[in-house]
Amino acid sequence: MDRLVVLGERQLSGSVEIGGAKNAVLPVIAATVLAPGRYRIKRVPDLRDTRTMMKLLSIIGAESTYENGEMEIDTANCRNPEAPYELVKTMRASFYVLGPLLSRFGHARVSLPGGCAWGPRPVDFHVSAMESLGAEISLDGGYVVAKAKRLKGNTISFDVPSVGATGNAVMAAVRAEGETVIKNAAREPEIVCLCEFLNKMGASISGMGTSKLSIEGVKELRSVDFEVIPDRIEAATMLIAGALAGKEITVIRVNPEHLGVVLDMLREAGNSVTVSGDSVTIKRENFTNPVSVRTAVYPGFPTDVQAQWMVLMTQADGTSAITDTIYHDRFTHVGELVRLGAKISLSGNTAKVTGRRKLLGAPVMSTDIRGSASLILAALVAKGRTEISRVYHIDRGYEGIEKKLKNLGAEIWREAE
Repeated sequence: MDRLVVLGERQLSGSVEIGGAKNAVLPVIAATVLAPGRYRIKRVPDLRDTRTMMKLLSIIGAESTYENGEMEIDTANCRNPEAPYELVKTMRASFYVLGPLLSRFGHARVSLPGGCAWGPRPVDFHVSAMESLGAEISLDGGYVVAKAKRLKGNTISFDVPSVGATGNAVMAAVRAEGETVIKNAAREPEIVCLCEFLNKMGASISGMGTSKLSIEGVKELRSVDFEVIPDRIEAATMLIAGALAGKEITVIRVNPEHLGVVLDMLREAGNSVTVSGDSVTIKRENFTNPVSVRTAVYPGFPTDVQAQWMVLMTQADGTSAITDTIYHDRFTHVGELVRLGAKISLSGNTAKVTGRRKLLGAPVMSTDIRGSASLILAALVAKGRTEISRVYHIDRGYEGIEKKLKNLGAEIWREAE
């Protein structure tokens, strides 16, 4: 395994290009199973998770290649509608193939997921959505087995918006007989991206970006070329790096509309934030205001930025509170930040952060994707050397993060443990 080594207290400046969105490209790749043909997906980040999805497609029977940010996928010879435990346990997004497999083959066998260590995310919403469309669901040795001769449109109502379940339901419904209405649907840009991809394939989806999606089932879909949206979480991470250690940093090839609440919070924290076309520039001030946040479904503050924001608040002039209303136990990074000198106390799903802390380099350990990012951000402002182990987590969600930070002026490198 590799580790990242960071020598802190270096000033960052310059521009950094943001890659394609991990949370958008994974369901798009899964959706290629819906119709046999050759697809070309552009702006695909080179991540462990995208490589895992390629492996899963090969098990199903597809052929895929990846080069220079483009993935070509041929799903003509898919014959095996199964997602094995060995892959699903390493990446929960593998469960996205349930809807496409059921739609194309009339049956699917998909392992119940494992995934990130910081807490369970039940698949009940996924399963109930398939049942609403007429599928018969059973459990067999840790696998969800779904069967349906022909899915039929219906009304699906989620108790709370779920990105994964909304995506799976949409992919299952696009070829179902009749109309499907999804109420309390996720509004995230990644779901909009998936729907745009499906519509380009020939689906009929309306209401994108709202909490009510209407899908009129079609008989046939076709293969297409498509470009994935920019990764708003990577962009937010780099902007927070600028707020922590930057003189002036510009993130380019982004969609500023996807970053609305994060940009608002960065301004409230005392930073100068300027939007120009598809770029955002942040100028760090000599002080940081304490800003409390509560995570929420889109367009609220993203749970995937909670850990990074916590690092920024360790440098704020005062005390702040960070509450995660999405995943109540997503705080495994707290103990590692404390090792670096942060003063953070936990009560339930709220972290109280005391700012103006002088962080000191130390060995720390990654526990999940966004927690890993928070440790890198903390290391950038810590005095001395920080070694971050188990960086395979960061490789699941950030493409070449050490190279991008190095180009901005950070002293960071990767080495074998």
